[in-house]
Amino acid sequence: MTSDGLRADELDSLVAALAAGRDMVVVAPNGTVNTGLVTGDQRQVVSASADGATPAGPMRQGPVRAKDLKAARRRFVPPPGFEDVLAVLDSGVSVLLGAPGTGRETHALNLLAHGRDEPALVQVDGAVDLTRWAPRPRGIHGYLVMEPPDPFALRPWDLSRLEAPLAEAGARLLIVLADAPGLATALEDHLGTPVLRHLPPDPRKVFAAHLADLCLDEDRRSCLLRSLGPGLFDELLPVELPPRPAAQAAEAVARLGTGGASCAEVLRALARAEAPELVGRAREDPVLLAHLLSLSVYGGLDHGVVMERAADLLALAGAGPEQEPATRSPLRRQATTIGRRPMSEILRALGAHRTRQPGTDATDTVSFFWPAVGDVVWEVLCRDHTDLLPVLHPWLAGTGDEPDQIGRAGQAVAAMAVATGGRTLEFLRPLALAPWPSAVDVAARCLGTAVHDLPAAAKADDLLEQWSAAPEAALRTAVAYACRSDRGRFTDGQALRLLHRLMETLSRDADDVAVAAAVAEALVQRFAAGDTRTRGTVLGRLRDWAGSDGVPARLTALTFPAMAGKDLAWCRGQILNDAGTASGMVQLTGHALDESTTYPSMRDVLLAWCREAEGASRPDQALEELLMGLVAARQPGFLRWLLAVERGPDAMPGKELAARLLTAWRSKAPATPTD
Repeated sequence: MTSDGLRADELDSLVAALAAGRDMVVVAPNGTVNTGLVTGDQRQVVSASADGATPAGPMRQGPVRAKDLKAARRRFVPPPGFEDVLAVLDSGVSVLLGAPGTGRETHALNLLAHGRDEPALVQVDGAVDLTRWAPRPRGIHGYLVMEPPDPFALRPWDLSRLEAPLAEAGARLLIVLADAPGLATALEDHLGTPVLRHLPPDPRKVFAAHLADLCLDEDRRSCLLRSLGPGLFDELLPVELPPRPAAQAAEAVARLGTGGASCAEVLRALARAEAPELVGRAREDPVLLAHLLSLSVYGGLDHGVVMERAADLLALAGAGPEQEPATRSPLRRQATTIGRRPMSEILRALGAHRTRQPGTDATDTVSFFWPAVGDVVWEVLCRDHTDLLPVLHPWLAGTGDEPDQIGRAGQAVAAMAVATGGRTLEFLRPLALAPWPSAVDVAARCLGTAVHDLPAAAKADDLLEQWSAAPEAALRTAVAYACRSDRGRFTDGQALRLLHRLMETLSRDADDVAVAAAVAEALVQRFAAGDTRTRGTVLGRLRDWAGSDGVPARLTALTFPAMAGKDLAWCRGQILNDAGTASGMVQLTGHALDESTTYPSMRDVLLAWCREAEGASRPDQALEELLMGLVAARQPGFLRWLLAVERGPDAMPGKELAARLLTAWRSKAPATPTD
């Protein structure tokens, strides 16, 4: 029988949702509750059915320990609407709905214990058939039933049968269920009993209540909180943190805070406790494992990225009969089940959440409540689950084209290399040669990080040497990318040595065009991001290359205009303050103007500089020194520039200056600076 307000298919969906949650373990954040078959010196109560028939099996139930109940009551933070829920509870039999892991069980225990100094509570196993169960005639104040598999199997008369003996015994029965859309209305219509809502309490209040119970001295608590620093609430206690981890955070602060622990230290300790448990649980569930790995890499990005990458990992692990047998590759099982489980359930199982930045148009993001968990997950994998590492490399090679995704993938590959002392670098060559545009950049980020971490440095150095002379353009491109300061940690000397070696491998082959472009980009990037010392080092090396033949000279002509155009103010200062740098700039400018392919870009940089000078209140002495040096050098490219400015339209900047310089050129006499 279904209610008039609920279709049969809707009822089936609700029952399925409830059944799907049967394997979830809900832990009360403030106490320990007996949920299994009671053994030892605890009492097992076997109740006969109302009509005297023999029950189908033992009635599994057991008392809630007094000390645990007392702790749960001391640390209890009333959730929103607690008083309203309490007022309805006196009906005898009630249902409490809430999301698993949000303190439903603690809420239920405090509801049943409310108003009594020494309450006696019993938890009844959710698998018990309530149609055959009966309360004890006396001595028990409340019964808690967690997650019965099918509450719709009960009928109104089943509950009505229980109300009279509960009233006579002065007890209440509370059934706790995982909430689902439409479930509250359906149960109210079906059972005719009050259905109460559980909302999670404020995690910061839960934290404070637990810390106060663990550390009774108020001055000591204040000291512990001060040691955590200003990031306490944002990092340790985000607004959506469930009660259980909030309680764990308080326990960690009390345990580590003997000398005062920082927030980062507490988060690290919590992550070290959480990550092994997550990995161990996910090993038995391929969908959960795929999402755990995806979250560990892409946590904080759009939720669609995390879900898509988890699906990609499952598909990759299950693709083709030539892959490892299922007994060795836990990700291969259930590779097509990723869409069958609600995302909210997966996130709850992983200690993660989905958030949206208020007041923005940004899409929802997904991340661990404590992001440090993701870092420790990789440590656990590399230490205890090395069978997963081979499949993770091709998966990370195929990440998306967005820079943040590529950066995350590169960090993950580097983390594996460092954690394994460089052993996983054996997987890096096939990763770099994978047919995805992102693969080369992912490999580069790994090499650029691993080269300065002692456990992996020697093997990373060997790969850089091998790849910089490899016939495969992808491997050489990866080395060039790794030389960028935003990809790796090379010194200027290391990067420039590798880049010069790459130049010597270049030919007119079409594949080498990508390598040449990557080398040029790396040079410009290091200059643009570097300090004065780095920029001077780069320009000095370019000056050496400009005097040589072949590819290094051509790449120097290609890159210098881009460098000069990045920061004209810096160029001015160096010309005026450093004679060596000024001489180098004259040489490099003339070199770029002499090359037909790079003349337009160098021409435009000089014109931009002239335009700025004409708008200034005083003559630009640095520009004039540079141009007078070019007159003295008497190179054809600069003469071409002077003639172009002289013959250009009246609005072209630098015409007056070019006219003076041409006069000096033609007279072979040095030009005089403007007063």
